[in-house]
Amino acid sequence: MSGELRRNARRTFALLGLTVLAGCGAPGEGGSTVGNMLAFAGPTVPPPVKQQVEDVYCPQVEIADGGSTMRSYAGGRVGDAAGLRSQVSISDLARECVGQPDGTVLVKVGVEGRALLGAGGGGGRFDVPVKIVVKRGDKVIANRLRRTAVSIPAGQAGANFAVVEEGIVVPAADASTFDIEVALAGR
Repeated sequence: MSGELRRNARRTFALLGLTVLAGCGAPGEGGSTVGNMLAFAGPTVPPPVKQQVEDVYCPQVEIADGGSTMRSYAGGRVGDAAGLRSQVSISDLARECVGQPDGTVLVKVGVEGRALLGAGGGGGRFDVPVKIVVKRGDKVIANRLRRTAVSIPAGQAGANFAVVEEGIVVPAADASTFDIEVALAGR
């Protein structure tokens, strides 16, 4: 009787194996629930794993000459500390660079700063124009101007602002030799 039991067990496992194989599709095609349970330890096919992007060139963000601070004076009293209404300054910079499959680099730049009231100023809303330039030597790859507002409530001396510019694409030909420069862009 043990011989007959073994034959039945073999047939059962063979049929079970064929059933499982018949239900399986190629990896990534979905297959059946039973096939997915065996292949992926769950009823559905997991999402494809993103291809790892290797480290790419990502230069430090530099502040353009004269672009770190913007001052506003009352009544044309430029340079007079008593006439200073407000001063806006860049305090922190950040960047992120992600290599793309086509060799381009996607750049994100962050700029933080602070607006302060001077002796001749009062609370209010101040316009902060931030210029972001990505270049290779003298060749400008991207030139973005972002305006943000910072409000300084009455009774307060200052307030912070932040600008994040995304989606700057550096072509593959320039991907290893570009510079990032920011500045407060005038009054």
